[in-house]
Amino acid sequence: MLVELVVENYAVVEHARVRFHRGLNLLTGETGSGKSIVVDALGLLYGGRASADVIRSGADRARVAGIFEAPKSAALREVLGDSGIEAEDGELLVEREILANGKSRAFIGSRPVTVALLRDLAPLLGDIHGQHDQQELFSSESQLAMIDEFGAATARAETVAHIFERWQECRRQIEELDRAEQEKLRLADLWSFQKREIEEARMTPGEDARLEAERRVLVNVGRIEESVRGAFALLYDSSEAAYAQLRQARKRVEEASRMDPSLAETAEMLKPAEIAIDEASRSLQHYLGSLEADPARLEDIEGRLALIDKLKRKYGASIEEILAFHDDVSQRLAALETAGERRARLAAEQEKLAAEYRNEAGVLSEERRKAAAHLEAAVREELESLAMGGTEFRVAFSETEWTARGWDRVRFLLSANKGEEARPLDRVASGGELSRLALALRTCIAARSGGKRGGDGGVMRTLVFDEIDAGVGGRTAESVGRRLKRLSALHQILCVTHAPQIAAFADHHYAVEKSVSGGRTVAAVEELTPEARRREIGRMLSGEQTTVEALKQAEQLIKAGSRC
Repeated sequence: MLVELVVENYAVVEHARVRFHRGLNLLTGETGSGKSIVVDALGLLYGGRASADVIRSGADRARVAGIFEAPKSAALREVLGDSGIEAEDGELLVEREILANGKSRAFIGSRPVTVALLRDLAPLLGDIHGQHDQQELFSSESQLAMIDEFGAATARAETVAHIFERWQECRRQIEELDRAEQEKLRLADLWSFQKREIEEARMTPGEDARLEAERRVLVNVGRIEESVRGAFALLYDSSEAAYAQLRQARKRVEEASRMDPSLAETAEMLKPAEIAIDEASRSLQHYLGSLEADPARLEDIEGRLALIDKLKRKYGASIEEILAFHDDVSQRLAALETAGERRARLAAEQEKLAAEYRNEAGVLSEERRKAAAHLEAAVREELESLAMGGTEFRVAFSETEWTARGWDRVRFLLSANKGEEARPLDRVASGGELSRLALALRTCIAARSGGKRGGDGGVMRTLVFDEIDAGVGGRTAESVGRRLKRLSALHQILCVTHAPQIAAFADHHYAVEKSVSGGRTVAAVEELTPEARRREIGRMLSGEQTTVEALKQAEQLIKAGSRC
């Protein structure tokens, strides 16, 4: 629902800020006052084409901003999701700037966005029905949605969409498997070779470090033996060895301690050192007994390390990485073996979903055709009351490829003149006729919906009608007004009208007036008080000179409209 509209330097509007409300909002004014500027400005917020021609003379840019009560819907989250924009306190600020060079900029919540995003957002906020703006009426998808809403088939349409999405996902996965199959088959031989080469090496974690240690010993046997024998000799194997010298030292201290007992503790301190040297010497002796050169073992180790280094260059910097590579390759090969089974499962699931889709979409198509027949009759009856008697309205069906909305494609056809062939809406009918057709459609749908509010998440959409009263007056205009009033219980309605009979039904009445200020023409929009409203409708009834009779008649019209 549109809460507020701000227009700056747009055509003859220097600055206007208008608060709109629920219900029926009517805009009136003298011919040429600029009533449709409000509609055109709102069209920019819906992603309409921008032109530098609308910039007020002397200004470098025009700006339009609208605050909308945002629907709490998955559709809105989907549209805004990629932009990271969220409604603040349930409202959306949508802005559009038109620059002097003809370029325009769009913003939502002060964040720059594309005009395409505004166009995607527009159907969630509302629709404009006028001479140049018929997004909903001209869209085949919107026409299909109207038929579903009229025929209470929305739930089945959602079921069809859900089945289609699952069917499409199966198809996508199958196509992905098929595309990858040839490449995987080419790689299968390589993966098998790599797996076999690693397995045949029979490596264990840490094996390379152990082999390197053993190799260092075998390469240096001579030097190790020389060093160890030298150490053994110094420690034990001579009269001058450390063990013999330490033993002699201990004995002398013990002898002295017999004369001075205070040295006894020192003598005891030397015993552990004597024992340690003895044990170290025995260990070195044992080591020398086991140490021997083994050229054959050295050759085996060097060959093994060469193999491990070769595998490291190919598969990883360590044995652990090589083994991890082996596990990965093994999983890929296993996946190849199960790919056929997975494809078969997907194909079976796809066929099952296809059968479900054919069944549900077929039932939906039948329901739509029945609903369309009733809608045709109901709309023709409504058009009779809107001064479009004899108008032929038809819904043409054709079959298209499978989509989330089923396989139906529809086109609304209209012939406003008897005897003429009914043709698509964008090729026939004036703006006023299209506005009345939109009103007739919405009235019929509202009657079938049982009074459910026409918005998502409990929020009203904004329906804008421009030129809806073109070529009508009297009772027909009154009939248009009554239908707008009824429809305003379900949608927020903004309507530009010349007809006092329609204006009398307004919940909120706005006047667009032109004046000259500082030698320049300025247009302003003002919500009317009850008395100002009476005078405005009186003016619409009598022309430039508002008569007492016209004011009385205006008062009667307003009273009658308030009882509706």
